[in-house]
Amino acid sequence: MKTLAAEKVKGQTMGLLCRLFGKSWQAYYQHQDTLGKQRLREEMVIQFIKDVRRLDPGIGGEKLHYMYRERFGAGYEYMVGRDKMEAIIARNGLNVRVPRRHPRTTDSRHGLPTYPNLVKELIPIRKNQLWVTDITYIPIWNPDGSYTFCYLSMITDCYTKEIICLMKALETLDTEEVVNLIHHSDRGIQYVSAAYTSLLIDAGIQISMTESGDPKDNAVAERQNNTVKNELLKDIKFHSIGEVRRTLDKAIAFYNNERPHMSLNNMTPRQAWKFKKEHVPLHRKP
Repeated sequence: MKTLAAEKVKGQTMGLLCRLFGKSWQAYYQHQDTLGKQRLREEMVIQFIKDVRRLDPGIGGEKLHYMYRERFGAGYEYMVGRDKMEAIIARNGLNVRVPRRHPRTTDSRHGLPTYPNLVKELIPIRKNQLWVTDITYIPIWNPDGSYTFCYLSMITDCYTKEIICLMKALETLDTEEVVNLIHHSDRGIQYVSAAYTSLLIDAGIQISMTESGDPKDNAVAERQNNTVKNELLKDIKFHSIGEVRRTLDKAIAFYNNERPHMSLNNMTPRQAWKFKKEHVPLHRKP
């Protein structure tokens, strides 16, 4: 009886409010229905963001919106615009925190032989024309709260932006590709070591190095490291080298196959690879 009385009072109150504002009961219920759809739409967007962030914890709103539209289509009942998605991200505390600066990992004061910069004016037009690489570190935490670290060195195909494994790539390269392939890095001791340079020379790959410690001289590789470390691996605490390897395998697979790149007209690196024989200008700018 109390419940029925409460509903009656509520109905009388809402009826009075509708009359005061010149609205009908039908308009009221339509409004309630709209609010319900909006809440459901926001829940759908939040769930999508959380699903993607499990693979790419630091991915930003613009790429998330592009992936959402590509996944469900522009006519999707719960589609939202980019600004609306940004508002949902902000309202639900899903903004990405800005990473802190990290120490440099390149030691070029070694006195070992280096190589000239071969890529100053080079704009790659195909896959396996220019590989760029840089090195960073990944902390590995111990049970007592202290940490050590492991090095991460990735190679990026400068045309497709695909992250590749050096040894696997060397096994699959065609002879024609090796003849004109350039490997570009900074002058860090890791890249000028006899073991590393001999591996490239034996494969017939040309070696190119930056002329200074300026990150702009190897900008693509620098950005790649930042994306992997501060986006794909963001806020993940590793406790063993095995955890790092397993997580990197998944992260790089997502990066190569699912994450859109604005510099590739929002294609993924794997999609860009399919265009290699067509010589389509993929990049918005060099």
